Amino acid sequence: MGTLYINQEDAFIGKVDERIVVKVNNKVLRDVPLIHLDAIVILGRATVSPAAIAELLQHKIPLTFISERGEYLGTLEPELTKNIFVRDAQWKAAGETAKAIHAVRGFIRGKLKNYRTTLSQTQRNHSELKLESAIAQITNAIAKLNKADNINSMRGLEGAGSAAYFGVFNQLIRAEGFVFQPRHRPAIDPVNSLMNFGYTLLRRDVQSAINIVGFDPYLGYLHVQRYGRVGLAFDLMEEFRALVVDNTILNAINNRILTPNDFTVEPLSNVVRLSETGRKEFLTLYEKKKQSEFKHPVLGRKCTYREAFEIQARLLAKYLMGEIDQYPPLVVK
Repeated sequence: MGTLYINQEDAFIGKVDERIVVKVNNKVLRDVPLIHLDAIVILGRATVSPAAIAELLQHKIPLTFISERGEYLGTLEPELTKNIFVRDAQWKAAGETAKAIHAVRGFIRGKLKNYRTTLSQTQRNHSELKLESAIAQITNAIAKLNKADNINSMRGLEGAGSAAYFGVFNQLIRAEGFVFQPRHRPAIDPVNSLMNFGYTLLRRDVQSAINIVGFDPYLGYLHVQRYGRVGLAFDLMEEFRALVVDNTILNAINNRILTPNDFTVEPLSNVVRLSETGRKEFLTLYEKKKQSEFKHPVLGRKCTYREAFEIQARLLAKYLMGEIDQYPPLVVK
């Protein structure tokens, strides 16, 4: 099953034998064997029994809380892995070291190449679109990465490539009622609302993966250290933004799985949010995308995107510990 998303207000999550049971008003909504669970995500308010929490910790199943507004609140999970050697290598590479510069170059190259692939595939399928200039700008940014010798320069290239991608994102949308506006948090349009929600889910998944491998999630290389920011989770997210979240959003919109009626607008702030029904639909699509398979370009075998989160984290750990010469970002063609 993978991840169990609990979207119902005032749900109760309990344990019966080796199963997790979700109830609302004493009515059983879900009954899932623990062996089928990788994670549980609660959106909004819910009550979790102490027995269920203990069982989840024992089985190393993270329990994540996301607010009704789509904001990440936190995750309850087992203690940090005992592999101190990964964290030692991570901290030794901090700053403007050769390893940090190489890792950042990989994160950005993966992100921009996946952006370019998204645009190129759309251009081939819809020749009437005007995406060539954006594709060229992203290609130019990628080409300059190898010559950049410091992290700030590479951040500038990442910004230029991302600006080109989002500058034509509206052309990727082929459904009435949806218009992408410049990235904004909180969202004031449905597309940004989906992006904010989707990237929150992705952050949770990637952070869980790097915790499993043994990293300190707060020490990143591309994303500067800031109090409370899980920098490394944001670093590794970059390769997956277009592959997982943006792909899911375009699927939901262009195939009319979500419509403008699946969003609500707060009267004073004009903040746009998914309705409960809309969240349920999007979560279904997101989980389906995570479970979809592709051939991993480095391993040469099929894996799911959910597995790829941990694979990329382990490849990064191997690079930082000197077990491999380069960090290979995930690029899917």
